[in-house]
Amino acid sequence: MFVHKIDEELSLKLTEEKDAERLFELTDNSREYLREWLPWLDFTKNVEDSRNFIKGTRQSYAENKAVTTVILYKGEIVGAASYNTLDWTNKVAYIGYWLDKDYQGKGIMTRVAYALTDYAITELGMNRVDIRAAENNLKSRGIPERLGFTLEGKIRQAEWLYDHYVDHIVYGMLAEDWKKR
Repeated sequence: MFVHKIDEELSLKLTEEKDAERLFELTDNSREYLREWLPWLDFTKNVEDSRNFIKGTRQSYAENKAVTTVILYKGEIVGAASYNTLDWTNKVAYIGYWLDKDYQGKGIMTRVAYALTDYAITELGMNRVDIRAAENNLKSRGIPERLGFTLEGKIRQAEWLYDHYVDHIVYGMLAEDWKKR
């Protein structure tokens, strides 16, 4: 089982089917908040939907295409973070994340994104880490900005969110820049 300890409070653990109830509980608790920025909330209506999501993530992990983890804060699942895609040909890891609304403001996601970036570069041998966020999602955008990622541009109408398109801001970190930090 993949477990990555970040610090005394935080670790990342590969998703397991037994996590479905807690993930659904967090999704339901933060549904309206998350719905502003994430496109999958309307497809997650019950625990079985979360269980099916986890099965899919486990398949992607087995195929070495992605790694989806739950975020453990003081031993409790509080969100999820992943390499949504691992592009082995181009050596790029695409990071995604979400956190329950009740756990925001504690620096959790910045530490998680730091750990995922460091692991991608130092352990997986990736040359680039990519983080994308909706242009107006300033909280999410603040994470790569705090970590020193380069703002590389905007993808117009990159994602359909229920009834409108949102533009994505692309942030990148190259291995050579990460190692110079």
